[in-house]
Amino acid sequence: MKSVIYVLTALGVIGLAFWAYRENYATQAALNETDKLHAEIRDAHARLAVLRAEWAYQNRPDRLRDLAELNFERLQLLPLHPDQFGQADEVQYPAPDLLPITNPVDVSSMNAEDPL
Repeated sequence: MKSVIYVLTALGVIGLAFWAYRENYATQAALNETDKLHAEIRDAHARLAVLRAEWAYQNRPDRLRDLAELNFERLQLLPLHPDQFGQADEVQYPAPDLLPITNPVDVSSMNAEDPL
């Protein structure tokens, strides 16, 4: 009977060792994948910073003004002035279409107690 317990214990230890071995390699693979993702995120942030800097450089007001003057015949862009902008309260909004009420209901006496 003791030999059966020894064999089962040995098999249990071997099974747990195999499980720990597999979990170790799965954990190492997950950590490597995480490191790769972090590196990709760092590269994406660096590319984004370069693109933002390039966008700011390309959209300088003096450069855009020079381009508008250079291509005036084709684009006919004029510079903006503060008096060209309107106020929000000057905007004419269309009136909403109202649905006709065909069967009006008197709700003033709905919560009143029955006089009966």
